[in-house]
Amino acid sequence: MAAQGASLQNYNNELVKCIEDLREKREQVNAQIMKEEEEKQKIQKEVALLTDRLNKINEGLVRKTQARNEYDKTIQETEAAYMKILESSQTLLHVLKRETVNLTKKKHTTEG
Repeated sequence: MAAQGASLQNYNNELVKCIEDLREKREQVNAQIMKEEEEKQKIQKEVALLTDRLNKINEGLVRKTQARNEYDKTIQETEAAYMKILESSQTLLHVLKRETVNLTKKKHTTEG
């Protein structure tokens, strides 16, 4: 009976040691979980900040793109109007030269 008691005691000791080993491993895993949860929280905050920043940049790009498009439109309209002014100036110059020639001819015919 003493041998059975000794065996039972050995089994009990091994069982207690296995349970302690499992508890240590559980605590190691738990520590890893806690560390990764902290890292996860940190990353989520960074993602939220970056998302906010990205949204602000996108909004700024939309406004700036609209402004650029308005500049392009104004430039095109101004260049078109300027070209019409140049054409009108050229036409006026031709008319003025022709009239000058005609006046010069009339002057010479009235003098002669």
